[in-house]
Amino acid sequence: MMATIASSFYGQKTLLIEKNRKLGKKLAGTGGGRCNVTNNGNLDDLIAGIPGNGRFLYSVFSQFDNHDIINFFTENGVALKVEDHGRVFPKSDKSRTIIEALEKKIQELGGQVLTQTEIVSVKKVEDHFLLKSAEQTWTCDKLIVTTGGKSYPSTGSTGFGHDIARHFKHTITPLEAAESPLLTDFPHKALQGISLDDICLSYDKHHITHDLLFTHFGLSGPAALRLSSFVQGGETLSLDFLPHLTQKELANFLQQEREKSLKNALKLLLPERVADFLSQDFPEKVKQLTEQELDKIISLIKELPIPVTGKMSLAKSFVTKGGVDLKEINPKTLESKLISGLHFAGEVMDINAHTGGFNITSALCTGWVAGSPHY
Repeated sequence: MMATIASSFYGQKTLLIEKNRKLGKKLAGTGGGRCNVTNNGNLDDLIAGIPGNGRFLYSVFSQFDNHDIINFFTENGVALKVEDHGRVFPKSDKSRTIIEALEKKIQELGGQVLTQTEIVSVKKVEDHFLLKSAEQTWTCDKLIVTTGGKSYPSTGSTGFGHDIARHFKHTITPLEAAESPLLTDFPHKALQGISLDDICLSYDKHHITHDLLFTHFGLSGPAALRLSSFVQGGETLSLDFLPHLTQKELANFLQQEREKSLKNALKLLLPERVADFLSQDFPEKVKQLTEQELDKIISLIKELPIPVTGKMSLAKSFVTKGGVDLKEINPKTLESKLISGLHFAGEVMDINAHTGGFNITSALCTGWVAGSPHY
């Protein structure tokens, strides 16, 4: 949609071909249906939020960045608000607001949209691309592939864009799930359904401070999703429930609360079910703890080991890691270095970003740049 807007804005005759019944099916489900449309951080925050080849986007962001996204929607009548961790949402809390603003802009600029139309083959004949559906054929001078990766195929991301790229002899880097819920060997039942704010989840040199959700299969929420890019299964994560407190501060706190039961002392810092879970194998009162037991409870709070057995499949993950090899794409124009007139934007490329507005930022900004003429 953003590529269509940019192309139409610059006066190019533009057709958007969409196989779904409506535009923006994937967008509709983002941010829990509220559409986390971007993140309001600075350039360094943006690049840090795109662990999969974010540096490739420096040139894109110099042309159109997250602040341009904010201005675009504001100027087109969408009231926005900023929530924790810089996440930007429409004030309406409805992804429909964002989709309608994009649709309206396409219409206003004279871009054409064809829905329920699935392309089955793409070829290049002399200077033109030839696109075929079951019933129709189109030709164009410039083709932009914005089909997404392979995650959530129910939204239409079936990997067809990678097939187009392969047809034109592009390399597709290995595809795997990223921003994926984690499957764990862990007493799930005790903590299932608990959501924690700003914990720290670590593995190796990766430390993610964000929110975490315990589920019936393991871990979800931004902290788990972000760490999923760095694990496969077989690793042991470390969970710090209270990253703002040092071990020493925690020990001092427990000494001050020594007359209380351990569970009640911990309830001052943690949700009740977490306090129950952590205190279950210890003496009832804080003052009854031996020095060793005190060290052990502090260690459980600051470094709870969680073995990972795997992650959700690509079909149930939010983001695809891998895609069209960036060495074969011009970073300024997003045009193929192999085939003139062929452009790529969004997740079809080997770029993966965190949830929290970074993925959509990458999609909207690359869309704008791919749709813009570069003389």
